[in-house]
Amino acid sequence: MKTIEIIGYKRANLGKVGAQRAREEGNVPCVLYGGGEQVHFVAPMILFRELVYTNDAHFVHLNIEGEEHQAILQDVQFHPVSEIILHADFLQINEGRKIKMEIPIRLIGQAAGVSKGGTLARKKASLKVQGFPKDMPEHIDVDVTSLDFHHAIKVMDMKIPNLTFLDPKRSPIAVVEVPRAAKMAADEAAAAAAAPAAAAPAETEEAKKEAPKK
Repeated sequence: MKTIEIIGYKRANLGKVGAQRAREEGNVPCVLYGGGEQVHFVAPMILFRELVYTNDAHFVHLNIEGEEHQAILQDVQFHPVSEIILHADFLQINEGRKIKMEIPIRLIGQAAGVSKGGTLARKKASLKVQGFPKDMPEHIDVDVTSLDFHHAIKVMDMKIPNLTFLDPKRSPIAVVEVPRAAKMAADEAAAAAAAPAAAAPAETEEAKKEAPKK
């Protein structure tokens, strides 16, 4: 997994006023935990571009006024309207301790059901996994080639060495859905096929009524 470096500066004022001032100056209020005492710091918002707005997971090399830490981005909060990063939480890691991460999913292959007119629907953008840092992938490839109508790949179908999947086992990751137009056409065809079979007994009963009595 790739590592992104973020340079930070320790925060002197930890209140809301100090946090707001940091944002106005183009910085993100942050906290690093997991290594003993929490470290409060700010980092330039521009450095988060490759970390947050990406389809891959990353490790983070934090350099806070010369103090270096290996970490992962544990949580990030956005403004509900402007989507500016309001706060970021980092978790310090070491190779001998398992961690939990959200790893982005990448769908690969052409689903069989899509070639028949179906639509491939992604149900999850990422999967939560647990493992040692050395075993964490940048993304998880999910092969959808075998997916047909109404079939789904679920969390229980995923197997990656040395990783434990933490999402509910029956949660779907991707499914091939039948478009509404195709479903209506299939229902109409089934109804048309059933109509002659339903009409036959009725015609037989009518013929019996009309037949002359001996």
